[in-house]
Amino acid sequence: MAEQNSRVHVLFVEDDDVIREATQLALERDGFVVTAMPDGLAGLEAFRADQPDIALLDVMVPGLDGVSLCRRIRDESTVPVIMLSARADSIDVVLGLEAGADDYVTKPFDGAVLVARIRAVLRRFGHAGGPGSGTGAAGDEDTGQLSSGVLTFGDLEIDTEGMEVRRAGEPVALTPTEMRLLLEFSHSPGTVLSRDKLLERVWDYGWGGDTRVVDVHVQRLRTKIGQDRIETVRGFGYKLKG
Repeated sequence: MAEQNSRVHVLFVEDDDVIREATQLALERDGFVVTAMPDGLAGLEAFRADQPDIALLDVMVPGLDGVSLCRRIRDESTVPVIMLSARADSIDVVLGLEAGADDYVTKPFDGAVLVARIRAVLRRFGHAGGPGSGTGAAGDEDTGQLSSGVLTFGDLEIDTEGMEVRRAGEPVALTPTEMRLLLEFSHSPGTVLSRDKLLERVWDYGWGGDTRVVDVHVQRLRTKIGQDRIETVRGFGYKLKG
């Protein structure tokens, strides 16, 4: 088990000394390399110096709060980010996700649950193409035409091999989670995908997770590829329009 994670470097930003030290020890026992910092400014310096594989950021840390730190990290990198919050408060959760976080965990958390969530995020980032990558629906421009690994939906082009997206010829910068979400939609254009199904396929949840994660990521994706490209089907989920 330890060998599996031996090269994974975790940046952990937490101001509570007891939680920081206990979590660091637990992650290190599981084979992760951990850099633990007590505040946001120190965390930002460590991020730039160490270039970790994943960042765990507590929302309420001094100096530079976790949400602001997440934004700063996202301005510079697509490294996966998990937010940690003592409250399952909707504002905390949404702000963290809107800042660019890929997932969140509420405190107090079980060490095994945290490790499982870290591994799930890392699996997504290690396989950014997602299930069925490279496949697509055949048809005309508006139903998803596949040509040399490129899916086309109107002015939206998705290179499923190069993992690149263009809108009206201009490149669109997506995080790996956003890319996986878009690929799930593009593999089944016109088909409604429920939030639970997207949690299972994109976030690797084998259980009912918080669907706010899906909603916020869909909204972030809409701002990048066009608000009208992904349609909300009230009471059921979302679908990609041709």
